[in-house]
Amino acid sequence: MALPVDEWQLCAARRWAALDPPLRERLAAASLQDTVRLGCGLLRPEVEAAALQRLCRRARAGKEPAAARFYREEGNRLFGRRQYGAAGRLYSQVCLEDIARAESHGYPDRLLPKVLLRKAECLLRLGRLQEAADALSVVENKIAMDGIMTTPTHQTLLEKLSQLKVKVHEKETCPEPAREACGDIQRESEIWEENDSISGASSSLSLNFDTDRGRHLVASQDILPGQSLLKEEAFVSVLCPGESLLLQDSSETAWDTRVTNADLYCHRCLRQLLASVPCCGCSYAKYCSQKCADTAWEQYHRTECSLGPLLLTLGVFCHVAFRTILLAGFPEVRRLVEWSHDDNKDLHNPEARCKHVSEAADTRAGTRGIPGCSNDGQYQSSYQAVFNLLPHAEKHSPEHKFLCMLSVVAICRQLQEAGLEAAVLNQESSKKWSRPKPCEETSSELSPELKTVAEAMLRHVLQLQCNAQAITVMQEAGSGDGAVVNKKPVRLATAFFPVLSLLNHSCSPNISVSFSGTAATVRASQPIPSGQEVLHCYGPHRCRMRVAERQQLLRQYFFECRCQACLEELESDVKSVVAMRNSFCCPTCRAPMQGEDMLCCSNEACAISVSRESLSHRLQDLQQQIKNALELLRARKADQAIKMLQKCQMEAGNLLSPEHLLMGEMEDHLAQVYATLGKWQEAARHLQRSIEIVEMHHGPSSVEIGHELFKLAQILFNGFAVSEALSTIQRAEEILLVHCGPQSTQIQELQEMKTCLLELPRSILQRT
Repeated sequence: MALPVDEWQLCAARRWAALDPPLRERLAAASLQDTVRLGCGLLRPEVEAAALQRLCRRARAGKEPAAARFYREEGNRLFGRRQYGAAGRLYSQVCLEDIARAESHGYPDRLLPKVLLRKAECLLRLGRLQEAADALSVVENKIAMDGIMTTPTHQTLLEKLSQLKVKVHEKETCPEPAREACGDIQRESEIWEENDSISGASSSLSLNFDTDRGRHLVASQDILPGQSLLKEEAFVSVLCPGESLLLQDSSETAWDTRVTNADLYCHRCLRQLLASVPCCGCSYAKYCSQKCADTAWEQYHRTECSLGPLLLTLGVFCHVAFRTILLAGFPEVRRLVEWSHDDNKDLHNPEARCKHVSEAADTRAGTRGIPGCSNDGQYQSSYQAVFNLLPHAEKHSPEHKFLCMLSVVAICRQLQEAGLEAAVLNQESSKKWSRPKPCEETSSELSPELKTVAEAMLRHVLQLQCNAQAITVMQEAGSGDGAVVNKKPVRLATAFFPVLSLLNHSCSPNISVSFSGTAATVRASQPIPSGQEVLHCYGPHRCRMRVAERQQLLRQYFFECRCQACLEELESDVKSVVAMRNSFCCPTCRAPMQGEDMLCCSNEACAISVSRESLSHRLQDLQQQIKNALELLRARKADQAIKMLQKCQMEAGNLLSPEHLLMGEMEDHLAQVYATLGKWQEAARHLQRSIEIVEMHHGPSSVEIGHELFKLAQILFNGFAVSEALSTIQRAEEILLVHCGPQSTQIQELQEMKTCLLELPRSILQRT
């Protein structure tokens, strides 16, 4: 949820409509500074502020004892049904996470040896031998201090202690090869020479500027597919919460047990959670380790903690803008805001400055003067670079700008009322885990410093419309307990990547972006000759939608796409390949249907006509039946799922083009069902049909094909089809290395499968 909840958007719209027309005109034409100055008094305590307070009550982020009982009981219920993963996530809503924290919170002394042995065993499994040995020493000393113990329980503890000491000694004397070390070697083997003037970028890139394209990156030498072009850590990232965090008002308390990304990933580094470390002040923030929790607290969460419900209500864009301010530090924020107010406004406003640079006599001498670059021409992944991203303030609708202004003013008002202003301005260092106390007297007028904060936040919220980068992760679809792991890309967080933001859009890009935690890696997906621009896809891709649909979606970024793919389709009278493949077919003769509102059969001998609306309704019904079939699969009713999917296939054959993506999805689902039954040949047959359709849409070297081949490799591996598996693994590796790099988990799993197959006895290999 990038924008605020619908109710707050409606409230802001009513307030905007109620303003006097002259004030609306002034706000519409105002600079960011004047927008904040004019708008500070428009957030009325008795109306908008009260409404926002009511909405915040729905986002339960505080500690609630009743919630702890509820989640524990729900966890017990799921544990009884053997849904261990779901039960574990509910337990983690209330547990203290690890043994060290349990000990510090008064865990019974007589039970400590048992949990400390568990800790040592976990450390041993993780390969942290010294820590495991230290934990065993603590156990040994504690047992010695307690004196002679002769009960069966104590004897069991001593035996376990002895066994673990032996295992630690064995691993110390004969260490196993570490997978991480192999990954490091692979990462180091990638050719990489960092750019002298662009942080995190390869030396094969240069930063250019012109009036049409603005700032952009160009290949300064020939680039090969798979070559790393950029490795950048996000300046700021915020985990996208689940919709279930915003519950409807109810007289009865009902906590939601649905699992969201907020339960699955660390709120700071975005690593997947096993046993989370919760914030001691709120029930929302969760971390992968105490180190991450402490770092987040010191950098920003000590200020955000008590504002959790407000930030969840106002949306991820407001949260990213606020965290950006906290990470940059108020002195740097004030310096750049005041710099933007300089008397020579034309040269310090990014849009005007870009125009000035393009009109300069010679911009080829270097990057000096390009917005975001330092005086010596360095473009760093810094707050200065973030600040200089274009907000396009004059292109946003006045209503949207007003909504954003009210939202950031509400945050600053809450900071002032909660006594957090000094912390935001870096005038005090709050003690660890200490919650701020509200000031006794607060003014409804924002202080000059908080107005500066509000202006910077408004700038960042507007920037995010065009510069927000979605951090995605390949997430397991379904329970994840099958022999074949089906993954799909899921939006995990929203971030600012200043260098990545330099890439312009193309509907047919020449790069691929992958993520590891909060870091982005850009690789060439095809050869890029020297002098050619490096181009990213903002979402609408030529393989996924028609040119008209793409251009409509891209207008939200305030430009008309004129990439090569769009120009070719606009200049051609031939209907786009995407439209043909994803078209309806005639229910009588199965020829393609043509038209807009009323579709006619392209076969003149048939001449059947049907409304697009009626066919769309049939398609929606079909998609619902497919969902029902997948529910049957999750309920372990595979035979029923197969029958329903086969019925869907028959209906789809009378409705959709044979190359329609949904036809491929149904083949994919059937492969999944047969794989759960261990019918590997049947699963492979259906998945190969799916791959044929995916390849038609996305191309033979696309990342989509790479993911499909990865699934096929798993099926062939499990089905012991050695030669087919090895050839599929080879092809999947070639594609995924280009798009994801050697450190991706899929590449590592493919290599493990290949190793297993090649180590089989020669007689078996010959037979298969």
